[in-house]
This record gives sequence, structure tokens and C-alpha cells, in this order.
Amino acid sequence: MKQTEVCSAIKNISKIQPAELDKTAGGYGDFEWWGLSPEAARKVMVNKSKALTDKTTTTKEAVNRFVKDGMNIAIGGFVNTRPPVSIIHEIIRHGAKDLTLSFQSNSICPELLAGAMLLYPNQVSIKRVELAWWGYEVIGIAPLLRHLNANGMIMMDDYTNYGMSARFKAAAMGIEFIPVRDHGGSSMELTNRGKMIKSPFSGKHTYLVPACYPDLGLIHATAADKFGNCRIFGAHCTCPEIAMASAHTVVTAEQIISNENIRTYPNLTEIPFSAVDAVIEQRFGSYPGICYGHHWFDMEHILMFRSASDEFRKSGNTDKLKKYYDEYIFGCETFDDFIGKLPYKTLKKMRDLDGGQPIITA
Repeated sequence: MKQTEVCSAIKNISKIQPAELDKTAGGYGDFEWWGLSPEAARKVMVNKSKALTDKTTTTKEAVNRFVKDGMNIAIGGFVNTRPPVSIIHEIIRHGAKDLTLSFQSNSICPELLAGAMLLYPNQVSIKRVELAWWGYEVIGIAPLLRHLNANGMIMMDDYTNYGMSARFKAAAMGIEFIPVRDHGGSSMELTNRGKMIKSPFSGKHTYLVPACYPDLGLIHATAADKFGNCRIFGAHCTCPEIAMASAHTVVTAEQIISNENIRTYPNLTEIPFSAVDAVIEQRFGSYPGICYGHHWFDMEHILMFRSASDEFRKSGNTDKLKKYYDEYIFGCETFDDFIGKLPYKTLKKMRDLDGGQPIITA
């Protein structure tokens, strides 16, 4: 770009009025933020209290306080690793419509929301999804995603796993976009809202992905103190970035530990208290997924839910799927009630399969 062109571009940028940059004005030019704009997110972060206050609460209270219709909800974890299932159960009972879901890769959490949308559209609905993967890894693709997508029921913005992680990282850094290497020159350029530009330094083609600023982040952590300082053992699954990117973050943890222990091992804190708005102690909060150091995932339970979902996709018969929701979600007041329906042998097997992975919580 010539110097005269650069000067002209700068002049044009300087003419943009603040209202043109606001989320309510539709974003920057033709771009629409599927969550908060960087400016709106910044206002929320700046105005948050940085005091050490007790943030412990119940899942029901947290969902009542933070979940609203039309919001962008980021789902932490990776496929079957630490999915925040207990909060998703409560969101379905609470109800939330016109949601945008943002996640790197996930399985049962978005699928549970999709099933609720199909069975109870006046209770739960998904408007659009920005993601890298929605499925069950070795078990296969998610049937309800296939149904929603094939019938044009949701909008999708598709990135690579790294691309979605980078988007959350950009928001955690407080910036609008971030360059990546893994989208350009492939069909990925056609599946998302990133932009190819020429680098102002080298002149090479560089792909930019927009930052992702969710309204609400949902995380299941290994442990947390009452202020919201969180430890994650095993794969982090972009959870620290999601927490820092989101305007508000709700954390469930297998165990609430003392702040003295947090201070004894400060380098183990992966999510700082300042990024967290609510903390809930919830054992098995990611079931039927994995939580490293506590339990393995329950393949049989996942297969049962997926089978009911696939039967609906193929035949339109809702009997098995509705039976699952009636028994395991609407038939339970709390997630502990849901876990209480599981046989002791199932819980013992999951604990044994984890193999006692080493974690530090005391």
C-alpha cells in the first residue's frame, strides 16, 4: 500500500462516529458481533468489582441471575473433557431462547440444548453457533446437530479448533481480531467470518479471525476457592481463555478448596478470581464427561442419549428422547438428584477408570 493510500485510509477511519462502532449499530460496517462488541465487553470488565468476595452459590441461583434470552453462551471443555453439564441441565429447566453458542469442540452440552429446542421450542432455542466441532469423537457425529443443520434451523460459523481458541484468546487480550495460519488457502475461508488480508509488514497473505466476546462463559474446573480462583488439571481446553473473554463466567468445581491452599501454590491458578462471577461446588458436574483426577466418562450413558437422539433424527419419533429429558432433567430438582439416579457400580467404575490421576487440592 502506498503512503498516500495509507493516509487516505487513516482519514476515513477518523471519520467513523462512536455510534457506528457500537453493537447496537450492527457492529463495524457489515460485520455483526455475535456477542458483545469489544467496547461493550470492555465496559463490563472495567466496572467489575475486583474485591475478594465470596461468590459461592447454587446452580439454580447462578442461572437465574446470569442466563438471559438472546445471549451468547460460551461452553468450556473439549468434547467429553470437563463439559459443564450440570449448568446446561439447569439452563434447560430455566429456559433460554434465541441463544448463540460459542465453543471450541463439545459433545453432550450443545446436543442437550438442541434436544430441548426440538422437544420444547417454547422453552429453549438456539439461533446460531460458532464452533470448531460438535460431536462425540470415537462415537461419531452428533445426530441432533445433523438434524438442525440439514433443516436450516440454525446459523453456523465454522472454524478450526485452533481458530476458535485463538478467537477466545483475542477477546481475553481485549483486541478485535487475531491472525492465524491454519485457515487461509482452504475451504475454511468459506465457512466462517474471518478475513484474508495482506500483512502490513511482509506483504504476505494473512488470515484474521474475529475475537469472540461471549455474554456468559460456563466452565467446569477441578477445584476453586470461594473467590473464584480455579485450578484445572489435565488439558485446559481453552477454559482460561473463555473465562477471560466472557463478560460473566459461572464456574462449577468438583471441590471448593481454601484460599490458603490457593496462595500456597499460586502458579496452579489457571483462572483468576477477577474473571469469575459465581462458583458452585458440584461433584460429577461434567458427567457423563471426564474430569481428570476424579472420574472417566460414561460411554454407556452417552450411547444411550445418542441412540435416542439418532432415532429422532431418522424417524421423527420423540418417545425415547422425551423419556430421557423427563427422567434425567425435568424429573430432577438438582444435578445431585440426577447423579443420585446412577447405580453405585457406575460411579465406582468411572472413578476406577480415571486411575487416580494426580491433582493438588489440599
